[in-house]
Amino acid sequence: MEPRVSIIMGSTSDYKIMEATAKTLNDFKIPFEINALSAHRTPEKAEEFARNAAGRGIKVIIAAAGMAAHLPGVVAAFTTIPVIGVPINASFDGLDSVLSILQMPPGVPVATVAVNGAQNAAILAAQIIASGDPEVAGKVKEFKENLKIKIIQANEELKQVRFEYKTN
Repeated sequence: MEPRVSIIMGSTSDYKIMEATAKTLNDFKIPFEINALSAHRTPEKAEEFARNAAGRGIKVIIAAAGMAAHLPGVVAAFTTIPVIGVPINASFDGLDSVLSILQMPPGVPVATVAVNGAQNAAILAAQIIASGDPEVAGKVKEFKENLKIKIIQANEELKQVRFEYKTN
């Protein structure tokens, strides 16, 4: 089994957030790998990873980083593979990470999800892969249908909530 998605993070301390990415990709049955790379402490390794990812069959890179959060942008500079940035709330409520990942120059795009939005990064990666893989497309469709069911069930439960002035 060869990885199709690569999850990278600036530090293993980000894993507690990024575990949701791994669990979601696992649920979609999309093979993935997880590595720690640093744009600042191991820039040569980050460049080497990015340059070689496509040749290894990687279709999407999910890069998590906090604070200065340069990892997603540095990796995107060295590859044509879609990069999804996950800003980690390491300081300033994650705003510094959001801005570092979001404000990329023209020609070096990085898709950006919410602060600590690890699950959405996996879902976006699955949607990208699904564009050329009918099996993954079916799993994504099923996932989205289950979201609808959860809301319908939640509304049924809310009907049972009683307040003197509640009208529904």
